[in-house]
Amino acid sequence: MFRKPVMGKTTAAAEGDVVVLLIGMRVNHFWAVHQWVPVMLSMFRMLNELARNPSRGLLSRVLLTGSPRTYYVVQYWESKEKLYAYAKSPEMFHHRAWAVVNRKDRAGKMRGHVGIWHETYIASKGSYEAIYADMPPIGLAAATGVLPLEKRGRYAADRFAHRSAGAEAEKTG
Repeated sequence: MFRKPVMGKTTAAAEGDVVVLLIGMRVNHFWAVHQWVPVMLSMFRMLNELARNPSRGLLSRVLLTGSPRTYYVVQYWESKEKLYAYAKSPEMFHHRAWAVVNRKDRAGKMRGHVGIWHETYIASKGSYEAIYADMPPIGLAAATGVLPLEKRGRYAADRFAHRSAGAEAEKTG
């Protein structure tokens, strides 16, 4: 899908905390297609499930490859609570997929053919900033929308100060 660039300098319209999930897989043995293809297809199935139900909290995602062996998704979530709720919900595919992984692992059937991983980060309000120049919305901007750079400050220090000032005003107000 081609997205038209937003001309000029912009910043992400994010407010509050930002939840970022990195999740991926590594193909350890290419010949073990029966082991790694189901893992890859499971990820796509989960992303499609989340896309059909935006109230679950996934704001945006970007699929990336680190090498011919490593694939991952950067995900932006509304909150850690919504991320946890999705992961634990028996009605959602993640719950079943993780149960299969655990059964295979206990039975010794994973045999190192495919690796899986995830990392979750919560960037508190006032601890992140973003700038985009002549870019379509990507990353955090795709998740939250864009604002003209002037709304948050020309320099990174200004954008951090904007967020920090807002956080201080909330504490005192």
